Formats: sequence, C-alpha cells, structure tokens
Amino acid sequence: MTQGSAEKPPRAKGAGARQSSELTFTISDLSKEFGITTRTIRFYESRGLIQPERIGTSRHYSKRDRARLILILRGRNLGFTVEDVGQYLALYDADPGQQAQTRLLLEKITAAIDNLEIKRRDIERALQELGEIRERCDAHLGQIKDGNKPQR
Repeated sequence: MTQGSAEKPPRAKGAGARQSSELTFTISDLSKEFGITTRTIRFYESRGLIQPERIGTSRHYSKRDRARLILILRGRNLGFTVEDVGQYLALYDADPGQQAQTRLLLEKITAAIDNLEIKRRDIERALQELGEIRERCDAHLGQIKDGNKPQR
C-alpha cells in the first residue's frame, strides 16, 4: 500500500447525525494522504466497503472509514480482489472475536503464497530459457563478427 503522510492534519468537520466532536475526513483528505484518486475512493464506496456520511453533496469519512480504507489498500496491494477484501471486512464487522476473519485471512494468504510460488517458478524457468537464447544469439553474432560462417 502506498501511504503518504498528509501535508496537513485532517480537519474536524460538522458531522450532522454523528457526534459533532468526531473527527471526519473529506475525500480530498484521504486521496492526498494515501496517494490515490478520489475516483478510487468512490469505487470502494460503490462496492459497499466504506460508507461515508453524506451531507448534501459532500462526503464525510469517519476514522472507521479511514481505517477500512487502509485495510482495503493493503489487501489490494497484496493482490487480493475487491471481493476478497469485502469478505474480510464483512467478517470484521460480524465476528467480534475475529476467529472467522482470521481463518479467512489465513486461507487467502496461503492461497496467495501458493500462487506466487508457482509464478516464481515460472519466472525462473523463463529467465533460464531467455538466458540460453541470449547466449546463442551472442555466440551467433560473435561468429559473424569474426568473419566465420555461422553454423546451423
């Protein structure tokens, strides 16, 4: 997850139905802080992963929304789908002991590690093959440079 620090601390906003002393963030605050676009934040909102309070046309994100956004970005950075992240967040809300959430996370992480190990083997095999082809190309060009007729 790319997480920069905000240039200025988030401002306390009038929170309407929420307690007025609660710190909220604008979409711009979060966009700048995390180095993502406002469109990305609205996408996660449209998928139900975060639920800012609406006051008129503006969105007011709570500390909870911000924390969820951190989890979303971390999960996406690790290669999890939006659906995977959504399942994880849903369990977070439904399971105070976090046992089901932890089991799901362990399952997803194990699958991701297995998938990355397969990709690593594929990459290592491709690198070896490309290295061999490069050596043959270098040898072929060396023969031409030396004036020798290339062998087939």
